[in-house]
Amino acid sequence: MNYQNILSVSKNGITTITIDRPSKLNALNKDTIDELHQAFSIANQDKNIKVIIITGSGDKAFVAGADISEFADFDVEEGSNLAAQGQELLFDFIENLETPVIAAINGFALGGGLELAMSCHFRVASTNAKMGLPEVSLGVIPGYGGTQRLPQLVGKGRAMEMIMTAGMIDANQALAYGLVNHIQAQEELLTVCEKIAIKISRNSSVAISAAIKAINANFKDGINGFGVEIEEFGNCFGTEDFKEGTTAFLNKRRANFPGQ
Repeated sequence: MNYQNILSVSKNGITTITIDRPSKLNALNKDTIDELHQAFSIANQDKNIKVIIITGSGDKAFVAGADISEFADFDVEEGSNLAAQGQELLFDFIENLETPVIAAINGFALGGGLELAMSCHFRVASTNAKMGLPEVSLGVIPGYGGTQRLPQLVGKGRAMEMIMTAGMIDANQALAYGLVNHIQAQEELLTVCEKIAIKISRNSSVAISAAIKAINANFKDGINGFGVEIEEFGNCFGTEDFKEGTTAFLNKRRANFPGQ
């Protein structure tokens, strides 16, 4: 599929999606969000794709924020719709995707960019990465899940400080906070993410999808995460992957999961 704002390349069971607006520091606009939704949907529906990596083009930014020019003159209703539609179309969509998503943060991840990274299942940052939610400096708050996901990842107090000061943290501080899992030199960032993706792809995609669902359930109001875990655990016993995994273990060989 031809895109105007992103690149999507699939190889060896891994789809790498690159936001390609370097002149705008890869800022998110409506068209980019729409294209990202399409690319993630296509990759998720392809049973040969085991992991998705998302990054930004160039060496300066993952995503430097939302394209402010698109909503600077919005009213209350338009602002609410912007947040609701964006969350449904992309940010919540990624968080609940069956296919694991790794954010390769290759520079600035600010505002909507950090919110995009936080919606991924985990994050790897380059040494030059800078992260923050500067929305209050514009008279608004994060609207793509930032006030919810940041406290989940770094704790309430740290999230309050980051959002209230509108400041940035560097990769080392993000690692200390638990916001990112690893730090790598920029030239090695995608290689390291691909190595992690290969490790993931050796395991049961069916079980991984069930684990994503169970883990996410713990962070949803009104949902019993333990109950979801029990249900998903039981469901695994009815899969071909479970039969293959247990048979391979008992026969002391590597499993070849069919993804069913």
